[in-house]
Amino acid sequence: MAKDRLFIEQRPQGDYAVRKPNSERASAVMPTQAEAINRAQRLNSNAQILVERVRHTSHGNPDKWRKP
Repeated sequence: MAKDRLFIEQRPQGDYAVRKPNSERASAVMPTQAEAINRAQRLNSNAQILVERVRHTSHGNPDKWRKP
């Protein structure tokens, strides 16, 4: 069975949404990225959590995903 995944995405309002793949609505919306990561871990401790990059770094751009 495939491992569950949760995505942390920055919304246009500046807060962060915790979403399941292919979902229309967020499971949770938190004011900071750190709070969203903590919420995702509480929602499903076995899930693979992927965080949207929000800035340019030497390892990736905002359109890439990273592990927390």
